[in-house]
Amino acid sequence: MVDLFRGVRLTPTQRRIVHCLVQNASSAAYLSASEVAELAQVSQPSVTRLALALGYDGYPALRRKLREVVSPSIDVAWAGDNELQVALRAEADNLHDLASRLGDPDRLSRAGALLAASRPLPVLGLRSAAPLASYFAYFAAKVHPDVRLLETGGSMLADRVDQAREAGATALLAMVLPRYPREAVDALRAAQADGLSVVLITDSAVGPAADHADVVLTAAVGAQLVFDLHAAPMALAMVLLQALCDASPAESQRRLEEFERSASRRQLFVS
Repeated sequence: MVDLFRGVRLTPTQRRIVHCLVQNASSAAYLSASEVAELAQVSQPSVTRLALALGYDGYPALRRKLREVVSPSIDVAWAGDNELQVALRAEADNLHDLASRLGDPDRLSRAGALLAASRPLPVLGLRSAAPLASYFAYFAAKVHPDVRLLETGGSMLADRVDQAREAGATALLAMVLPRYPREAVDALRAAQADGLSVVLITDSAVGPAADHADVVLTAAVGAQLVFDLHAAPMALAMVLLQALCDASPAESQRRLEEFERSASRRQLFVS
């Protein structure tokens, strides 16, 4: 569905409506303009103006297009599945969608080059995104000389971003996932203002953090269970780490070999 809104410059209010439509794709395609407005907490004319900005003659035309996009995604083969199976099949679809969008790796390669060149490399992830940031940082430290994990908010967060910039950082990697911590979005805004290039992993190109990133990489979050599933964002993070390695292959290989010799000497692993 996000593809419907790419390449169109939207106002903040319109982006809010789009984000609401994307987050509630299966139901929003069947809502009236007034219902969408209530869901997004905007005025009904704002919904109509969004449809016009996207090239439709009104919201009903946009809604018909949304239904065309949403309907094929309802797989009749899932009819006999329980809710757990449906959730995991939907997550598999998120991975398939991610794979299909990696056919053109230019954006990913650019992101990898930005991160590889930044010394140090701050990696930000708050609340639900903290485990993802930690996972990336753990492995990135094997191939990058100075990875700094930022997984706690508060007044110290801005200090740590400033310290990284003063130490020579040129880029920041951020993971911002629903429900989009305000501290994370504020940190991205401040990082950009200070001259850092921001690479963002998030679930939607029209989400609240996307306005404050230089490179936006998206992977859908599964929302069928009580708590979100992050299989696709996790896969994207590892693909991005591969791009970082590819941007500096000789150094990455050297550091990996050094780590393996050290691990063997210290007998870190049983196998």
